[in-house]
Amino acid sequence: MTSAAIDLSHVSKTYGRKVRALRDIAMHVARGEIFGLLGPNGAGKSTLVKILMTVIRPSRADGTMLGGRIGDKSVLRRVGYLPEHHRFPEYLTGRQVIEFYGAMAEVPRRERRRRSVELLELVGMKEWGDTKVKGYSKGMRQRVGIAQALVNDPELVVLDEPTDGVDPVGRRDIRAILSRLREQGRTVFLNSHLLSELEMVCDRVAILVQGVVSSQGTIDELTREQQKYVIEVEGADPAIVDRAMQRVGGAPPARREGDTITVSTTRPEDVQPYIDALREAGSVIRAVRPVRPSLEDLFMQAVTDPTTGRTLAPGAAKGDVSEVVRGGAAG
Repeated sequence: MTSAAIDLSHVSKTYGRKVRALRDIAMHVARGEIFGLLGPNGAGKSTLVKILMTVIRPSRADGTMLGGRIGDKSVLRRVGYLPEHHRFPEYLTGRQVIEFYGAMAEVPRRERRRRSVELLELVGMKEWGDTKVKGYSKGMRQRVGIAQALVNDPELVVLDEPTDGVDPVGRRDIRAILSRLREQGRTVFLNSHLLSELEMVCDRVAILVQGVVSSQGTIDELTREQQKYVIEVEGADPAIVDRAMQRVGGAPPARREGDTITVSTTRPEDVQPYIDALREAGSVIRAVRPVRPSLEDLFMQAVTDPTTGRTLAPGAAKGDVSEVVRGGAAG
């Protein structure tokens, strides 16, 4: 059995003759990890998810999902899915929703009744299981949505914007649910535009910009070249600090801005000579901390044209100055 839950190459989707929603996507999702797909509105995230779920047909798609070829509907028996704009019949209770989707997934009646009880407890809806959906908040509907995605005991769980419209408490609880799924050995493929949510829960991420994978990997891998250490000093003469820094030999370069010295390195041992020199110069070390770009920083770098500094518009590629707009993420 392959170690990849999802292994894609050359995935493309063109609408009509001109609208290229996806452009030669390559992506690898390992089993047992939480993988985050992020990008601005119009980047092609939901299109890719719908191709995986056979909702729409790709123009081209090479690769596998759970060992089966992309487009093989038999594989979907082992996949749980929560669409972005799901709607449940409001006259059903949460328990009935879960059992209904279990029936559609051909889960035996006794099993789906047992699973509905377990899943309502898992998503924190045990006390509301017999309340009709029409009385649910958005967060409660999302919790039941996650529960129905798990009723067939899937190996892979695909969630399209699961925390959209959910309050901070609900988002925290959903993150806890996702972590439990990972502990159970399931793979979670998470599509979201909430960068802070992805950064807190995902093992690896891919940034999708205008139908192209801009980058993918762990946060550490994606930020390694931009990581640094910041030293904050207090009550030191800038001239003395500069002379102390100049005396440091064989260490990575550093720059001073006011009372802050930045050393371009990921290795704590590279920072020690600067600390020693600053102390010898009589500086008070107020703080030393590692700094790396956030997922939001990576995202903004991905959607910004390097030539103009403008944010890429829908349909543009980096360097295509004719299709960039001022300010804001692409819609």
